[in-house]
Amino acid sequence: MITHRLDALLVVVLQIFASAWTQPFPNYHADFVDISGTGNDLKWWQTGAFYQIYPRSFKDSNGDGVGDLNGIADRLPYLKELGITATWLSPIFTSPMADFGYDIANFTEIAPIFGTMADFENLMAVAKKVDIKIILDFVPNHSSDECEWFRRSAAKDPEYKDFYVWHPGRMVNGTRHPPSNWISLFRGSAWEWHEGRQEYYLHQFVKKQPDLNYRNPKVRETMNNVLRFWLGKGVSGFRIDAVPHVFEIALDAQNQYRDEPRNDWDNDPEDYGYLQHIYTVDQPETIDLVYSWRAVLDSFQREHGGDECILMAETYSPIDIVMQYYGNDTSEGAQLPFNFLLISELTNSSNAHSYSDTVLKWLQHMPKGRTANWVLGNHDKPRVGSRLGRDRVDMLNMLTATLPGASVTYQGEELGMTDVWISWKDTVDPSACNTNPSIYEQYSRDPERTPFQWSDAQDAGFSNASKTWLPIALDYKQVNVELEQQRPLSHLNVFKQLWQLRKQSRTLQLGDTEVIALSDAVLSVKRNLPHESSIVTLLNLYDGVETVNLQPDFPDLPSQLRVLVVTERSQVKVGDLVNTASLQLQPKDSLVLESTSSYYTYATNGELRLLPVLGVYLWLAQVALYLSSR
Repeated sequence: MITHRLDALLVVVLQIFASAWTQPFPNYHADFVDISGTGNDLKWWQTGAFYQIYPRSFKDSNGDGVGDLNGIADRLPYLKELGITATWLSPIFTSPMADFGYDIANFTEIAPIFGTMADFENLMAVAKKVDIKIILDFVPNHSSDECEWFRRSAAKDPEYKDFYVWHPGRMVNGTRHPPSNWISLFRGSAWEWHEGRQEYYLHQFVKKQPDLNYRNPKVRETMNNVLRFWLGKGVSGFRIDAVPHVFEIALDAQNQYRDEPRNDWDNDPEDYGYLQHIYTVDQPETIDLVYSWRAVLDSFQREHGGDECILMAETYSPIDIVMQYYGNDTSEGAQLPFNFLLISELTNSSNAHSYSDTVLKWLQHMPKGRTANWVLGNHDKPRVGSRLGRDRVDMLNMLTATLPGASVTYQGEELGMTDVWISWKDTVDPSACNTNPSIYEQYSRDPERTPFQWSDAQDAGFSNASKTWLPIALDYKQVNVELEQQRPLSHLNVFKQLWQLRKQSRTLQLGDTEVIALSDAVLSVKRNLPHESSIVTLLNLYDGVETVNLQPDFPDLPSQLRVLVVTERSQVKVGDLVNTASLQLQPKDSLVLESTSSYYTYATNGELRLLPVLGVYLWLAQVALYLSSR
């Protein structure tokens, strides 16, 4: 009898102690909480970690110096270790490679240089096994001029005659001229004369990439069938390439295309910037076309079941146009129109106010109920370490991992890979090859496309070929996966810690967001969710030591915060408590902090875990009762 009374008293004491333990701290959890779950109100992509693979440069499995599908399949477990949700692959389809796969000759075949359809099906099987979704690149604006559709169109085959944008041109004083002054993104006229058909065809990219004619319903349905084909293979969605270029203005009453006006700031008539592209970009029909593609995906899911399939739209358009891609009151659009503001608006000299303005610009324009996304880099833009500073790699990964929504990481950014200087002799990018040795560097995208750095072995572990398709970075012995796996606070391991935290923290998945520049040097992001710990991210963008007071801007925070993630520049350690009224940041330092609560944060096997303290006390009490009753 006495024993049972003591046990009962122990339970009461433990409960009172647990309650007292939690009362001084905000975000008290009254119940056992499944902190590792994301809840039923989130879809798989809404807080996803997306990873772009440029197949030519990821992993070569057969020694030809070019990455391939089997190389990707072999390294998918690496992506799983990173915490990646889905990976999107740049084009892997049959192509003469005039633009390294973006000139597609057959939209439903695998390019032999990457493997076979059987290799793709094996990749899908491996991806399913490791629970990583596959997103394919969908290139709707154009095909290759070696595509069967184009050949039949050039021959005026009745089924394909109007598959592309053709025009006989303008006759001026008896001389034939291109239909308009439109300029290609790759320099020079966007019109190319076809001797066989005796007409010009439009190519907004290289001349081997003729533009498809989306005013022809047959084209639209053919491309819908391309989507259905790959959905049938099990892919989870598509990244839509170059969406704003899909439509151009319709012919006028005289059956002519209008010239585009000049830009005063560009004096090179061959350069794309020479004209204001008011007739070839962001035409109103483009948005409805994206909505129709979303309808194809939704219809497929309704018919076949499975998880929601998504569209990710590539567009550098003005933000009011980008937001229309999400959808409207009657139609759903792309779940994730790419947010390139971190690429297009930030520079190496941007201060914390610029960062804050850039982040808030997207959040404040985004329609209610939509999901944000954050893109730091891709295969067309200089790497983040070269663009914004190698010493800012960790803080920028911290920023995108702790902002709301999804993020997109370009391969190698988790390592801190930087651009590689490529000589004119080794340059292969058509954007640069269409220029000359004196200006090619400003057009080349080769520097950010060099092979992935797996180890300090031959060819950085990417290949065993005598020559890779692009040169290997000179720093591969210092920047590679194997080396960074061994350093606790390497770029790679900080990246892993961030996404482990992201998957465990309901605050990061569901919480409200405040973004404030505390000074020119320090950016802060606070995430808050009722009954959960608040998360605070601090970035010191500058080279000086900065001391900040969080209380004026975040008065609801407690006097102390617990450190969750640090970098090699940090003086504090994970688990330390820091004073919110006087918090010191080292030069280019960045931290992720949490409000102290009834969750205990601990590390095991290099992973962060969250344990409900109250739950521990109640569990111990139950154990005591059980033992005493035996």
